[in-house]
Amino acid sequence: MKRNIACLLLFAQLTFAWGPRAHSCVNRAAIQTLPDSLSFLKPYEDWVNHWASIPDTYRGPMDPYSKLLEDPNHGWFQEQFSFLKTIPRSRYEFVLALYDEHKRIQAKEPERAKLMNVRWAGTLPYAAMESFEHIRIAMRRYRMLKSQDKDTKFTEQEISTYIGTLGHYVADAAMPLHVSIHHDGWVGENPKEYTRDPRVHGRFESAFVELIQLKEADFKPSMGSAKVLADPWTAIMEHIAMSFSHVEDVYVLDKANAYDNKDHEAARKLVYLLLAKSSDLLRDLTYTAWEQSAQPTKFDRANNPISLSHPRFNPATGTAPPER
Repeated sequence: MKRNIACLLLFAQLTFAWGPRAHSCVNRAAIQTLPDSLSFLKPYEDWVNHWASIPDTYRGPMDPYSKLLEDPNHGWFQEQFSFLKTIPRSRYEFVLALYDEHKRIQAKEPERAKLMNVRWAGTLPYAAMESFEHIRIAMRRYRMLKSQDKDTKFTEQEISTYIGTLGHYVADAAMPLHVSIHHDGWVGENPKEYTRDPRVHGRFESAFVELIQLKEADFKPSMGSAKVLADPWTAIMEHIAMSFSHVEDVYVLDKANAYDNKDHEAARKLVYLLLAKSSDLLRDLTYTAWEQSAQPTKFDRANNPISLSHPRFNPATGTAPPER
């Protein structure tokens, strides 16, 4: 029994993202720094924290349908799809683009083709945007109930659930090894002799975070002020780009055995930076959803994304992709 538990813990460390401590800190810091207009959510901090690591539990091998859907939502291995000049805003257009490339290279590059698929490319920004919109939808419902002087307790909890889930994806996006093909050891040419040990992933995101006994107070001073985002999709993609810029930093620090030293300043600073950026983005996405939820809803049949006459309708997916 003990051996089985140990194996499961090792599997979790090697396969999943930031450990529970980091995910918890990101979600708590975001809730703690919400603007006054969202103070009604602050009593739900513990509930948002409860959801911080739940999406990882959907990825176990004993639940194959859930795993099939959820696994890609935690990665964005962008070197894999560098052939795309523009990333589609539609999850399904992205999946089809990968499949088209898979077919194109299958005969000449069979080994590369094995990884040219949704699982080994990832769908993280789509999962984040879907969670963001769930927050916005629930916030519209909250506003409606408030205007009718009805109880909002369950809707507040619903909003908090979506925030907790979004926080998981936002934090995953800030883990550099979740946005690169070098997620479990350096792959391909390796002139700088970075480790190929897959455990580098867990050494950084879990073992070191536990070693330094991370608290949200460690990085909250580095967070910015709450702001409304002009375009949430762009903000998420910029967040991923920030994370990607630190891929080599993770390996350089590992080469210096930094993750064995709780007082290693550069390693601490990197963790604090990545998590502060995550809490900033989670709070700002929540704030943006709140502001956008006040806008009147409108439906124009001519602009219905599933209408065949829509100017951007894609028959391969059955809908027009999001414009913003």
